[in-house]
This record gives sequence, structure tokens and C-alpha cells, in this order.
Amino acid sequence: MTDKINDSDKELIWEEVSRKHLIQNKWIDFRESAYRFPDGTVFEPYYSYSRRDYVVVIATDENGDHICVRQFRQGLKCVTNEFVAGGIERSDGKEYGDEKGPASAEDALDAAKRELKEETGYESDEWKHIITIPSNATISDNYAHIFKAENCRKISSQDLDDTEFLKVVKYTKDELEKLIEDGEFQQAVHVMGYYIDINKSGS
Repeated sequence: MTDKINDSDKELIWEEVSRKHLIQNKWIDFRESAYRFPDGTVFEPYYSYSRRDYVVVIATDENGDHICVRQFRQGLKCVTNEFVAGGIERSDGKEYGDEKGPASAEDALDAAKRELKEETGYESDEWKHIITIPSNATISDNYAHIFKAENCRKISSQDLDDTEFLKVVKYTKDELEKLIEDGEFQQAVHVMGYYIDINKSGS
């Protein structure tokens, strides 16, 4: 994660010349901006938003099966297959923005452990950070923190939020990859994290 700009790239930078907050509440900061391009022309409107960072957990149980969830996603208007995921909690109750200080926002690994337990009732002692990457660099400034959890064991029932309606499903490696190939595993960041992990582990 870096916002450094190389001298050789300065000729590529857009200059924001105006900004209007269309929606700004604890959930999202949705903006309409005008930008001056490197050639001097101004483009508008350009839309972007801020939301909080989140975690994705690529979890496997003691048999090596992938612990996934199925839930309705309003963007696609369908029930999706995906890995456990959830937002990193913040002390100010907001869903976005930069908080400073060690106690200002939940640690990403702590968030991953919490989400796995809440959504599935599983926990693990074997955690590995896969990658932290912008969620959607074109229009958003938040990051996805992807973790792998192995040899997960069931310790409790689910503890879902009021807005969560999901069920736990398990897939073998072959079943999961078939879902991905058929377009039935619908979260792009999750798929990317899975294949980065496969590439790193060589499995």
C-alpha cells in the first residue's frame, strides 16, 4: 500500500478541481468530482467512494475442504458462493476514512479471526497473510486484506449480524475450481486471492 508518486509519473496525475459529497454518512462517502487531465482539459462528473477496509478468509477444515458461505448479494440479485469476508471494525463507528493510533481500528488479522468464527463457527491456529490489495482502484480507496486459515475446527454455532442471512457450505479443491471456471464463485477479489495462494504454495 503506497501513495508515493515517482517523478517520472507526475505527468500522468489528474488534479481534482472540485468535489461534491452526494452521500456522506457513517456507511459511505460517495462523491462527484471534476478532474483536470494532464493535457489541461477538465472532465466531469467522475464518481468515487470511500468505505472501510475488509478481510477475506480462505479457510480449509481438517480434511482440506474449503469452508465457504452462500448468501444473497443485491448487486447481482442472486445467491453467491464466496469465502468468509467482513469489514474491519472502527472505534468511531464509521465505515471509511483514516483513523490514526493503535486502538483506532481493529487489526486485520483479528478481524479475519472474528469473521470466520461469527459466520461459520470455525476457528484456526494456522493463519497466513496472502495479500493486501486495493478493492477497486478505479473508484474506491479501500483495501482487501486476504488471509488463509488452515485446519479449521468447528467450535460453535454461527453468530450473525442482524443483516446477515447466510449458510455454510464446503467444497473440495476440485469442486471450488469448477465453480470458479463456471462463473459460480462470484467475488473477483476472492478468486484472485485463491489463485495467488495456489501460486505461492505450489499446490
